[in-house]
Amino acid sequence: MDNLFTSSFPVKCQNSRDCNLTTACPDNQTGNSTSPALVNPPAFGMSYFTMTLGALSNLTALAILAHSYARFRRRAKAPFLLLASALLLSDLAGHVITGALALHLHLGRVKHYRAALIMEPPQVYCKLFGSCMVFFGLCPLLLGSAMAVERCIGITRPLLHPAVVTMTRIRLTVLLIILTALILAGLPLLNVGSYQPQFPGTWCFLPVNNLISIADASLSLAFSTLGLVTLTVSVVSNTISGLKLLQARFKDRCVKSSAARRHGSFSSSSLHSLDVEMMTQLAAITVVSCVCWSPFLIYILMSVSRFYEGTRGPRHQCEKLLLLALRLASWNQILDPWVYILLRRAVLRRLLQLLQPDRVLFTQSSSYRDSHRKQISLH
Repeated sequence: MDNLFTSSFPVKCQNSRDCNLTTACPDNQTGNSTSPALVNPPAFGMSYFTMTLGALSNLTALAILAHSYARFRRRAKAPFLLLASALLLSDLAGHVITGALALHLHLGRVKHYRAALIMEPPQVYCKLFGSCMVFFGLCPLLLGSAMAVERCIGITRPLLHPAVVTMTRIRLTVLLIILTALILAGLPLLNVGSYQPQFPGTWCFLPVNNLISIADASLSLAFSTLGLVTLTVSVVSNTISGLKLLQARFKDRCVKSSAARRHGSFSSSSLHSLDVEMMTQLAAITVVSCVCWSPFLIYILMSVSRFYEGTRGPRHQCEKLLLLALRLASWNQILDPWVYILLRRAVLRRLLQLLQPDRVLFTQSSSYRDSHRKQISLH
């Protein structure tokens, strides 16, 4: 999806600082110019590749989570798997829907690539595109934050977790997240704020660089603030959970009685390995979200602050920065599923075998001796 937003139509401004979004020529040039040098047709190879890669990655990760959910339906991992499945579904839908809308605008621009005048998308189409961008941008951030809070409760308060985090409440949380994102995305459809075409004319979003009303600024501020708050909650929750796991691991190593270690090793190791797997996946998701989304959210926040201060930066430079931040944010939908594909217990176990072969051999030999002893005792 990222390359769909990076049209190869250059916007060149001569004798004018401001670039008009509706033209690929300076303001002092007429729209009747047909110079093909101003507009070049984009290449779609990379766009198709990223769309296919994102869709296949999300479908593969969903199949893995569906298999895990069938195994852990009645265990503590079920709420986490339900939230993770909702996250991947939102990534898949956002990747396909927004990518298709952007591709449609690209194809429309190809038809007019010889004309200096570039047609803006219809207002209804732009509203639909912008609402999808806001909705599918907020849903993964909110779901990732909910996953972090759920794991924090499960690790720090394991006895309280089954009573507080039930499947019914998780489903209600998912519905609340969807409703929150729908409300914020749907306000411009009710003429509270607006969606406008963004540079280079292949996507629509809240008017970040040319805020014209308090409603536009308020919606942009709400979007960026809510996104940054969810990232902060995820980081704090994951930090607390990680420290709790390290503390529990340190206590296990301090147990002196070998009998106590053997008695608790099987149950606690299986629980700890499950917690470590989920925490590893969640930490990776949080890192990916912070890296991909922080520049875009921070840029919107800075743009809103400039609006209230009454200052404006160079428009064309700001548009390029916004486009670059969007490209980075769009990769979140492609990288999220690879967390579940690569950071599974089976993959982590094989990685551990490569890093610590002596430990694995010792485990295998001890299990072999145990089984051999059982066979001797039966005879």
